[in-house]
Amino acid sequence: MKKEQITQQAAKELIKGKLSRYFGVAPSEARKEQLYKAVVMSVRDIMLEKRHKFHTVTKGAKAKRVYYLCMEFLMGRSLKNSVYNLGVTDVFAEALKEYDVTLEELYELEPDAGLGNGGLGRLAACFLDALATGDYPAMGYSIRYDYGLFKQKIVDGWQTELPDVWLPGGEVWLTQRSDKVFTVKFDGYVEEKWTENGLESIYRDAKEIQAVAYDMMVSGYDSQAVSVLRLWKARSVQNFDMKLFSQGDYASVMKDDNEAELISKVLYPADNHVEGKSLRLKQQYFLVSASLQNILADHKRRYGSLKLLPKMAAIHLNDTHPALAIPELMRLLIDENAMSWDEAWNITTSVCAYTNHTVLAEALETWPEDLIARRLPRIYTILKEINRRFCEDLWVRFPGDWDKISRMAIMSYNTVKMANLSVHGSHHVNGVSGLHSEIIKESIFKDFYDYTPSKFTNVTNGIAHRRWLNQSNPELCALLNECIGEGYAKDASKLAEFKKFENDESVLKRLGEIKALKKEQFAEFAYKKQGIIINPNTLFDVQAKRLHEYKRQLLNVLHIIHDYLILKDNPDTPMQPKTYIFAAKAAAGYYMAKKIIKLICYLAEDIRKNPKIAEKLNVVYMEDYNVTMSEKLMPASEISEQISLAGKEASGTGNMKFMINGALTIGTLDGANVEMSEHVGNENIYIFGLKADEVSEIWRNGYSASVYYNSDPALRKIVEALIVGFNGESFADIANYLLTGSPIADPYMCMADFQSYTATQNELSALYAQEKKEWNKKALRNIAAAGYFAADRSIREYAENIWGLKALHEKE
Repeated sequence: MKKEQITQQAAKELIKGKLSRYFGVAPSEARKEQLYKAVVMSVRDIMLEKRHKFHTVTKGAKAKRVYYLCMEFLMGRSLKNSVYNLGVTDVFAEALKEYDVTLEELYELEPDAGLGNGGLGRLAACFLDALATGDYPAMGYSIRYDYGLFKQKIVDGWQTELPDVWLPGGEVWLTQRSDKVFTVKFDGYVEEKWTENGLESIYRDAKEIQAVAYDMMVSGYDSQAVSVLRLWKARSVQNFDMKLFSQGDYASVMKDDNEAELISKVLYPADNHVEGKSLRLKQQYFLVSASLQNILADHKRRYGSLKLLPKMAAIHLNDTHPALAIPELMRLLIDENAMSWDEAWNITTSVCAYTNHTVLAEALETWPEDLIARRLPRIYTILKEINRRFCEDLWVRFPGDWDKISRMAIMSYNTVKMANLSVHGSHHVNGVSGLHSEIIKESIFKDFYDYTPSKFTNVTNGIAHRRWLNQSNPELCALLNECIGEGYAKDASKLAEFKKFENDESVLKRLGEIKALKKEQFAEFAYKKQGIIINPNTLFDVQAKRLHEYKRQLLNVLHIIHDYLILKDNPDTPMQPKTYIFAAKAAAGYYMAKKIIKLICYLAEDIRKNPKIAEKLNVVYMEDYNVTMSEKLMPASEISEQISLAGKEASGTGNMKFMINGALTIGTLDGANVEMSEHVGNENIYIFGLKADEVSEIWRNGYSASVYYNSDPALRKIVEALIVGFNGESFADIANYLLTGSPIADPYMCMADFQSYTATQNELSALYAQEKKEWNKKALRNIAAAGYFAADRSIREYAENIWGLKALHEKE
């Protein structure tokens, strides 16, 4: 690949200069932490130069830009990805030799950036990489959270949340932009009066908070572009009250500062109380208001007229969290730029597009009308007008159908529906897998699809394969390079050429050896991190994702209990030795998810008390799952658990990361599993259970978990075992949840899919035990078929079909 124009000597000088200027130390005196920051600053300088060059190209071409709004970007660590994408890994590795430190040691000093949580944020991070690699002019927008989500600590099996203090090591990646400061207003009231120019809205007595920009850069691979992630930090308007301070009333003096800083303090504050709901709403408006003010100010500086905005800007709403961008853009166009309503609405709907990430009602955000009226009074009046005009049109289209109009309304029954707002205010709406995009047209957005079917499309998710394959699994890449060359790093579709080696015994042997090595490496990591002993000679069965009922970690546990009971009856029962690895965080207020974590941990302890059984069955719960751990776990995994109830998982991206590293998937026909099976062939993926239409049919007829319980002796024994408990504690509440739960027992149909899941697990275990060559052949086919699931392909589809964006390739 093309490398940035930097020599080993230049890298040495950069590092030496940073040590001297920022830390006042000579190279011989530098500590590792100082070296880490000096290297980051040096890499940042290279990216700044690259960014400047690409900005010049973009400006010269008067090119359209995309602005990607998301409440989270799960970036992980940046140093390894940056030097890899810039092509300077070897240069910096050599430059560091005189300091007697390796790049790998410096990687370990970097904390995971506390800016994201799960699949939504990781997708956004992968997309920034793909946008830069594809030479698309792009910016991401989010919030500079001080503490991120939380550090997970398991205490006596129970998840405990600790602050995620990431900035001391992570702030070096951020460049404060003191020239990018915008004011965001809350509370107060709106005064309306008629003037010769029409109705004028005046915002009175608002509380003002400043949004200060911090930039993080993401370089593309073998490309001209650098994506910028702009993060907003909240601070109070600088208005220090010396009189109160002199009187000793320090609490009152600091009150405004504290209230403002809360906005950018923590990702996803708990919202099971009024204060939490209010803070989440303020966070969302803070993000979109600061971002849109920035976008419009830059556009006016470059092009003057905002009428050109649809031609020059695409604004993307990643899920419903940034939905307030729609009324905020209307406010900015009408109130601050004197546009008519119709002109502003045409511009807004021409620039905004929306990705839906879920069919779960709990994630389709709604807000109490009175909360928005109180916190965002001007936005509230705009929302009312959007809703009034929309409902008028619906009445013409569907006269008398009040139910449909009520379902489609932006505001109804004292509730503001953000998903409806996102669909109505966008020119395109997409799901994130083929199945998901069909489901949203047939279910949650059926009325909207009937209304404007041309608005709906699909873009299947993808991953930054350079991070999840090239950087995470260099041993596998060495094999791929020998077999098919290095072109797949830039063009993942070239992985398909690897399939030609499916009958090459030497390649299959190497593939098995590489997997064994990655398992040994992960076993060492787990021992260092948690003191857990894992036998790398066992089959690694991994479920790593957010802990949620619909993802059905519980179904996995029921199967493990089933095998445990068999071994307790007869420890000599022939069984493929397996290690089940779980890695997940549960939302802080999610009791059932936390209870499932405790069940997993206590079951693991109970098994370890039976040494003979533990030789065949091991359960591991990895604490504080994050991107860095995932980069070690994915290459070591042999079975990928993708077992959500069909119709509930929009896409998934973990399934793609496992697949590209050669794990075999056991999963339902859900999300992107459907397309994975199409690309790799049904014989190379292990699909079980009910299909989405069958799930819907059962719900229509009434689901009864007790039917499965009464007809399956194995399920009865498992439920009885839950009641008796593990490691000295009964889990009768989970047994009751499965059988008598309210409003319905077993809401995600673990009981219904249990037999099919168990049979498929047994099939996989038998293949691994008896046909290792065939296993490796299937693993190879999965790697070869994974190229379609690259973020580069996803971004091309967004650019061509939704954003109208062109790649800019500088002439050389």
